Amino acid sequence: MPLPFQHLTSTKQLTRGDTDAILRVAAEMEGVLKKGGSDLLHGKILASLFYEPSTRTRLSFETAMQRLGGQVVTADGLQFSSLYKGESVEDTIKVVNQYADIIAMRHPEQGSADRAASVSAIPFINAGDGPGQHPTQALLDLYTIEKERGKIDGIHITMVGDLKFGRTVHSLSFLLGLYKDIRFTLVSPAELTMPEKVTSFYKEKKIAYTETENLEDGLDADVVYMTRVQKERFEDAAQYERLKLKYILTAQQLKGRSVTVLHPLPRVGEIALDVDPLPTAAYFRQVRNGVVLRMALLAMLLKKA
Repeated sequence: MPLPFQHLTSTKQLTRGDTDAILRVAAEMEGVLKKGGSDLLHGKILASLFYEPSTRTRLSFETAMQRLGGQVVTADGLQFSSLYKGESVEDTIKVVNQYADIIAMRHPEQGSADRAASVSAIPFINAGDGPGQHPTQALLDLYTIEKERGKIDGIHITMVGDLKFGRTVHSLSFLLGLYKDIRFTLVSPAELTMPEKVTSFYKEKKIAYTETENLEDGLDADVVYMTRVQKERFEDAAQYERLKLKYILTAQQLKGRSVTVLHPLPRVGEIALDVDPLPTAAYFRQVRNGVVLRMALLAMLLKKA
């Protein structure tokens, strides 16, 4: 099933029909992955352009392409690319169009994905544009919620940590706006509260939300979505040091609770290691879900699903 658009730059462009279709194909890709892959994208090339550090997103995109029989070419780090020489994002994308069939790009500048997509003749996927959007992370989060909780409509989700700069929580918030009876609890220090672009969206969609600085206030939810405080978004190192471990989720806090724990990773101490063995700790399963979700997107955008 092809998607009704060529490029994926934001969760805001998706409809409920789009997400239903993507999650359905991702579930089908579970079977493909269990068989060791397929040759569905044989002869196709993914350009993996990562101008900002990444482990999970980059490796899962590249794994997804190779599991479907395709190949990958890479550009890794601004300092090793022509962008470092002053080449524009637009010119880079026009060049890469000559080499590949589809592009996944991470870039530190918000808005870079829209600029790239505007000049790309081949499908383009935003793999994170600074503090902007991260649509594939939000989709794999959505897929994980459905697998872990058995539904998406009607869930209560608590988001914790860096809600100001966290592109993952912004993207997921917009995506959950497509579902019914969603409720948010937002836990953050006063300096890192959810920005107005997201809270105004909640109000527009009549989505219930509460804001608090107390982690305990959000542990009665269906899902707790932890995030790290992002050092790379801070100009003031002292402020980062003061806020980085404001919240630490422990097994003791989760005792007797059935809340699903998610995290886009990497963690830097905000989830204690004693949480890892708990059956509701889903963040490493979340990582694996990223592969099948991105397999689905690659196949659908290349009209091979």
